[in-house]
Amino acid sequence: MTRAELAEQINSKKSFLCLGLDTDIRKIPQHLLDTEDPVFEFNKQIIDQTAEFTVAYKPNIAFYEAMGPKGWVSLQKTLDYIPDNCFTIADAKRGDIGNTSGLYARTFFDKASSGLSFDSVTVAPYMGRDSVEPFFEFEGKWVILLGLTSNEGSQDFQNLDLAEGKKLYEKVLERSQEWGGPDKMMYVVGATKAESLKSIRQIIPDHFLLVPGVGAQGGSLEEVSVYGMNKDCGLLVNSSRGIIYASSGEDFAEKARAEAQKLQLEMAQYLDKYR
Repeated sequence: MTRAELAEQINSKKSFLCLGLDTDIRKIPQHLLDTEDPVFEFNKQIIDQTAEFTVAYKPNIAFYEAMGPKGWVSLQKTLDYIPDNCFTIADAKRGDIGNTSGLYARTFFDKASSGLSFDSVTVAPYMGRDSVEPFFEFEGKWVILLGLTSNEGSQDFQNLDLAEGKKLYEKVLERSQEWGGPDKMMYVVGATKAESLKSIRQIIPDHFLLVPGVGAQGGSLEEVSVYGMNKDCGLLVNSSRGIIYASSGEDFAEKARAEAQKLQLEMAQYLDKYR
């Protein structure tokens, strides 16, 4: 999916909602455990009920890897089921030396090799340019680079002050722009760091931002919109637990729909107000 196509979906659905499919077999409704593939059946019903309000889906790969081979089957079936007009993100947070990164890229981008063809993958920048560039070798695919995350441990390194008067994460944002422009690279910026979005936008005004942390983690959607939105919206705001686990009963998909619609309606207001 190109940047223009993503922007078109945002305008069409009046939404910049990314739905995280962090599907834990220990948390899905009990009645699904009798189906052939409980994880896929859960995801299928969630997608059926939320696609109207959602522009991107983001399976967290760890939830599928933890199930071994059958987890990868569930992941492949889920990816194939996601509508073509929705952007897909492999939330894998890969990062290694160049030849290994090339294999990670093949895993998530080369359907003939792995059976998977995501639009994008999350990548850790710590090992630098040569660990990221292999992902750009696949035409039409996106890298989503970890920028400023919202976990408590992010303070250990990301906010370290450098001698040149910048934070480490700011240096990452500046340097990495040399690797990929806003038509093929996005950045992860946690919603609980919304106060930093204003300065981040001064460094990367045009790139899309993937923003986790709204909902269960306490991030403010309005603050993210105020400080992070650009002329193309430039935001994919992720919600996972707050939507997919809105109910543990047989009405789980309908409850998920209601929560997704609630966020979409709020997003529609901010698109009109802040863009």
